[in-house]
Amino acid sequence: MAKHDYHQAFERQIAAARPGSTLLLHSCCGPCSAAVLERLGEHFAVTLYFYNPNIHPEAEYQKRLEAQKTVLERMTPRYPAKLLAAPYDPQPFAAVTAGLEREPEGGARCTRCFFLRLEETAKLAHAQGFDYFTTTLTVSPHKDPERLNETGSRLGEEYHVAYLPADFKKKGGYQRSVELAKAWGLYRQNYCGCLYNSTITVP
Repeated sequence: MAKHDYHQAFERQIAAARPGSTLLLHSCCGPCSAAVLERLGEHFAVTLYFYNPNIHPEAEYQKRLEAQKTVLERMTPRYPAKLLAAPYDPQPFAAVTAGLEREPEGGARCTRCFFLRLEETAKLAHAQGFDYFTTTLTVSPHKDPERLNETGSRLGEEYHVAYLPADFKKKGGYQRSVELAKAWGLYRQNYCGCLYNSTITVP
């Protein structure tokens, strides 16, 4: 089956969107959000939602949150951007991935993790009346844009809020995130955040 061109879908959506529409952007980390916010901030009033219960340990969570705050301090988008940061709580991730601890990276455990974070974003977007929601996760070359966009679209329908499809790694998005991280001295992690994809050994 042919893969979708989510970048073209993104371009069509932003061309049709009202300038300054509100968008809730799930953000996985500061470096990934930098290039994405640079692009989205020209079209949308963005609120970044730092919701990542997969990150382990708490010290790692706080490092990434600080990098996220630095991005907002340094970025000057056309439309104002804000940050909503969820408190550290790994229990939701532990609950949805129970029994999948030894799954390979990119497998069923990741699917559940994507769903957890995108569902919470969709719920909040609906509750607070955002026009759109989406995620920074597709800027990473290690994340599957098909799975992420299919999940986001399905949740958008379920929670009655428009999902903005995207593949933010396209048009040099990932390279731009690396450039901005270096220029601003942002902390760049070397693992996704998950306990099972870190140097910690699973008993």
